[in-house]
Amino acid sequence: MVDNASTDETRSVLAACYPEVTVLPMPANLGTGGGLAAGIAYAAQQKKHDWIWMFDQDSVPAPDALDIIMQEAQQFDENPNEIGMLAALAVDQQMENSSTPWLWRNTFVKPPAELLSHSIMFADLVITSGAMVRREVVETIGLPRSDFFIDFVDYEYCLRARSRGYKIAVITRAKLYHEIGQARKIRFLGRRWFWSDHRPFREYYMSRNLAYSIWWLYPSVAAKALVVRHLSRHAVGVLLFGSEKLDCLRKMVQGFSDGRRAILGMRFRPD
Repeated sequence: MVDNASTDETRSVLAACYPEVTVLPMPANLGTGGGLAAGIAYAAQQKKHDWIWMFDQDSVPAPDALDIIMQEAQQFDENPNEIGMLAALAVDQQMENSSTPWLWRNTFVKPPAELLSHSIMFADLVITSGAMVRREVVETIGLPRSDFFIDFVDYEYCLRARSRGYKIAVITRAKLYHEIGQARKIRFLGRRWFWSDHRPFREYYMSRNLAYSIWWLYPSVAAKALVVRHLSRHAVGVLLFGSEKLDCLRKMVQGFSDGRRAILGMRFRPD
């Protein structure tokens, strides 16, 4: 377990109640990127485990998730080297998808519903929480980007793996209980929308890391147009439904600008 410089009694509770758990204490809050990089470096590079199952602090696997993943993974025994990641399907308390596995076609493409009804579907982008990564993938593509700090860390890692030919298999029967922040359902223009309210510092990293990834790592005219459309739509959502409208919009603009100029690292910390 990576302790990202917690200030509560996390370490003492772990030592008292779960002495068998290895705790990696970080000197400061390194964000999702730094925490993932530290944990994967220990598990894959130092301990040489074949597979590493990753979780965020807000995710819990269903009791049978690991058994289901292992059962379904037997289908890949003939070509095991082509599978780089095995992912559980993230759902909320109502068993609705909380983080959609995406297809990447220089834009985010939601997979058809019939694909999600299969026991296994192949995706290009999944959240790392609830996903297993193979040690060979880590040795080939490296660690997640700690300079992203938070947000788009997992998607960039998936794009990196896919660019090297590794497949990402989503085991749809294996469920990961995962809630997204201050998420709520809203109705607008006669349709139901899913809105998650984020603090301004999160809006900065979401905008910056997306813009950087497209402008510098996977550039194309179509993908750049996607960034502009995506951020424009999100800005409208912030104006309509956000709680810190102006601060969030300012951070989005700053993030987009920094991403295009390749200014990375930890610019803002959580309050």
